[in-house]
This record gives sequence, C-alpha cells and structure tokens, in this order.
Amino acid sequence: MMKVRNFLIAIVSIAGSLSSFAQSNLLNAKTPDQIGLKTAAQLISDNDKPLAYGYVDDRDILMGKTTWEIIDLNEKINFPLYFPVDTANIGPDRRSLYDVLTKAIKKGKITEVYTDSYFNTKKPMKDIEASLSRIDTTDAGREQINSGTALSAEYILRTDMTAQDVTQYKIKGYWYFDKRQSELKYRLLGLCPVTPDVYTMNSDEKDYIELFWIFFPAAREVLHEAKAFNDKNSALPISFDQILNSRRFNAVIYKEENLYGDREIKEYMKDNAQNQLLESERVKEKIRNFEQDMWNY
Repeated sequence: MMKVRNFLIAIVSIAGSLSSFAQSNLLNAKTPDQIGLKTAAQLISDNDKPLAYGYVDDRDILMGKTTWEIIDLNEKINFPLYFPVDTANIGPDRRSLYDVLTKAIKKGKITEVYTDSYFNTKKPMKDIEASLSRIDTTDAGREQINSGTALSAEYILRTDMTAQDVTQYKIKGYWYFDKRQSELKYRLLGLCPVTPDVYTMNSDEKDYIELFWIFFPAAREVLHEAKAFNDKNSALPISFDQILNSRRFNAVIYKEENLYGDREIKEYMKDNAQNQLLESERVKEKIRNFEQDMWNY
C-alpha cells in the first residue's frame, strides 16, 4: 500500500511540474514577447527540478550488469530525440537533443565531457569543435596558392556538423537488482551522439565516430530544462531528462561488460547482423530473467 501511495504521489508531482513546461502566458499575452513570461507566484510555485535519484547502498545491490546500447534515430519512436533539425522557423524553446548538449557544453553548463564511455579522459571544447567543422580549399584555391597570389574567400570551403547529421546515440547504463525494494532497476550513466566523421561527410562511404561522452547524472539539470515535443499533447511537453530516465525510446544492446575486455557483440558474432540482434536479445533476456528467477523456488 505504501508503494502504491508513493507511486501516485510521484505521478501527481510529475504531472504538476509538466503543466508548468507549457508555453506560459500564451493565452494572456498581448504581444509575442510576453509569451513564456511567468508571474512571480508561478516562479515560486514551480520548484522545477529533476526528480532526484534515491540513495542506493552498495550492500543493497544483489546483482549488477553494465550494458551499452544504440538508439537509432531513424526509428519513429526515437524522433523526439532527433527533431527539430531546422530551427530557423521555430521557437527557441524547441531544440533537438544534439543542440541542447552542444550549446550547454559551449556555455560551460555541462562540464563532465569525456572521450570514451569509461570517463577516464576529459575532452576539451577545442577537440569537440575540431570534430564539428572542417575547412578545406578547392582546386582553384590551391592553384592560387601555388601561383603565389592571395587565397580568395570564395575558394575556401567550410563544412559544419549539424543536428541533421546525428544518426544515433550511444548510451551506457547499469541494470541492478535492489534487494531492499526487491526490484530490477536501471540507471543511465553515459550519453554519446554518433555523427559522420566531418572529413568523410561528402564521400559515398562515411566513417562514423563517437563525438563525446557525457556523464549523464551531471547533465540532468540541463536536460530537465530542455523540452521535447509531446505529440499527444503539446500543452505538456516532456523534458529530455524524463525521456531518457523513463526509457521512452527503443535501443539495441551492442555490448555488455564481460571477461574479454568488454568486447562488442559484433566482435564475436561477425558478418551476421541477424545473429548480432539475436545475441542482443539474449543479453536483454538474461538480465530480465534474473528478476523472474528471484521469485522461483
């Protein structure tokens, strides 16, 4: 009964906070610049913070397994993480997850940015920017340089990575069985946009790279403030923090922690995409079955 009551309280509090995410003052605005402005009473009552994680003692974790997954942005269920890609004719309150992450990193709001999913080496902004743009010279420009004349600006080509170029997200998470609550739970740890290598964008065969890894718990404040479009009800947008924490997306496991240096599934299931998907499902079922086996005697 206590669990049911706590669950209902959580639902009501989330619903109440969601109502404040809509375009405030939309129906009362006299001019467009009044849209989004909140009264002092609204700001006080909002208490707009991400739902805090509860403390989990190491002794309460009966089983744990780290997994890495791929979120394919071509799947319709994952579109809230991808769109909008063109922000020229849309309000500033609607941005893609990629835009939210990159702008927050540039502004210093997200600082826990790393080169890999083990969070060993931080990735500075200059290295990230080097992966986002490429400056090249056309053949005519090279001829100018070789002839000793000044290079004309028209012969300089700049290629920039945009939200439209993001094809996937990789996530790292931890499945664990909480013996105190007798429940299998999931905690998201890392998030990584996957983009084409800027130097192969215009070629037929693109190389894809992990742009950067963000330690997710340190980015929750930013992701909670940013809202994704709710196709069911635009008056109640949902934050990226809620989408990711509630796993409102489809993903495929491509790696689990293992004895062999955390090798990926494709390393031991080679040249067979169907077997790789079946192995991914086997890993998923292995984790699920642990909770089921706890109730079998």
